[in-house]
Amino acid sequence: MRTHCFAQSSMIDHIAYDDEARTLRVWFYQTGDYLYYDVPAFLFEGFCRAPSAGTFFNAHIKDHFRHLRNPGRRRFGPNG
Repeated sequence: MRTHCFAQSSMIDHIAYDDEARTLRVWFYQTGDYLYYDVPAFLFEGFCRAPSAGTFFNAHIKDHFRHLRNPGRRRFGPNG
């Protein structure tokens, strides 16, 4: 599992990539973490080098890959 943190991003905290499963996990500050499936490794690498994590995500990941809110995520609150 490869990971990368975005110290300057106001949208994305960090990402992780599983090379074998080709799964990208993205931790958003506001909405938690999501899994994106069948993401090529070169996109993870580009994401890590991007000057803006949010811009890269919106252009290359969002609406391009099947995704789910992390099913293993613990939920809190009345609608958890």
